[in-house]
Amino acid sequence: MKNVKKLPSKQLEKFSNIFMQLGLVLVLFVVYVALEYKTEQKTIVSCVFLDKGSVVNIEPDADVIFKREPKVIPKAEIVKIAPLLIDEVVKGDNTIKEIIFDDTPDELPTIIDIKALVVVKEPEKFNPEDAVPFVNLQNAPVFKGCENLSKEDNKVCFDKKMKQFVQRNFDISLANELGLHSGNHRIQTQFIINQKGSIIDVEIRAPHKKLKNEAQRIINKLPKFKPGKQNSRTVKVRYLLPITFKIE
Repeated sequence: MKNVKKLPSKQLEKFSNIFMQLGLVLVLFVVYVALEYKTEQKTIVSCVFLDKGSVVNIEPDADVIFKREPKVIPKAEIVKIAPLLIDEVVKGDNTIKEIIFDDTPDELPTIIDIKALVVVKEPEKFNPEDAVPFVNLQNAPVFKGCENLSKEDNKVCFDKKMKQFVQRNFDISLANELGLHSGNHRIQTQFIINQKGSIIDVEIRAPHKKLKNEAQRIINKLPKFKPGKQNSRTVKVRYLLPITFKIE
């Protein structure tokens, strides 16, 4: 019987196939183990306190419980005080006398009949040298053409005649000459009609000197009046005369 010699190259090919299969099995096993293995991860939370500059690590697994202490509200003390009246304080003495009120009245209250009271008015002090405002005057000065009228009608007539006199005598061209802006303009005048019916103490306020002079010219042309009266006595009368004109 002949001995058959095995060639080394063929044996190596046979074993190489086996080794390759074993290697693949080993690689698959390692991959399987790597996939099945779980690593436990821990999350760490860092808290930084700004006042001390320290860092504290808190693990989420540990339960942190914060306890809030209840507020303690102090009870207010109720002090009962009897009603007192400061009766008298003497200089240099800090002691205060106390008087406890008694709710029961000693005497019945006195009832006063209000209708029976009589109000006595003090007489008004009147100085004939003082000028009386036109609105408070009993008998207004009499303008020419307002004679023989009642007190009320005479006042109305006096105002009306005064305004008509200003309208007739005011120089309208002066306003255009001064080049005033459009709108309303006012000249405020005040004067006193004395006991003789003449005009004195003239005061004028105007936006321009020429307008002031024009107002003075008009007042100087006013006629003499029959003087006004207060309490049947001839008095000085203070009269306000606003002069208003409009430029368009």
